[in-house]
Amino acid sequence: MTIRHVVSWKLAATGEAERAEQIAAITSGLESLPATIPELLSLEVGVNALTPEANFDVVLISDFEDAAALARYVEHPDHQAVAAYIRSVISGRSAVDFEV
Repeated sequence: MTIRHVVSWKLAATGEAERAEQIAAITSGLESLPATIPELLSLEVGVNALTPEANFDVVLISDFEDAAALARYVEHPDHQAVAAYIRSVISGRSAVDFEV
């Protein structure tokens, strides 16, 4: 059973330049993970394009072989480093893990 892991974040910053910088850093950090974390079967990062006042700003969609693979990914040091940066710049997070 494949597990799809979907996470959305709302940035805390309100300035356009700061938000753009943070989005670029989040995107770059997340997109670097497949090179070092073999549990990642696929990874896609999306940036909100419409109604920024109502929607989350960034989304991660990633697939894992099973729940154990997702758990290993979460604990991986490279993921932990990216996650720490993300936690430092967000005001909200939402996640859903489901079988596909």
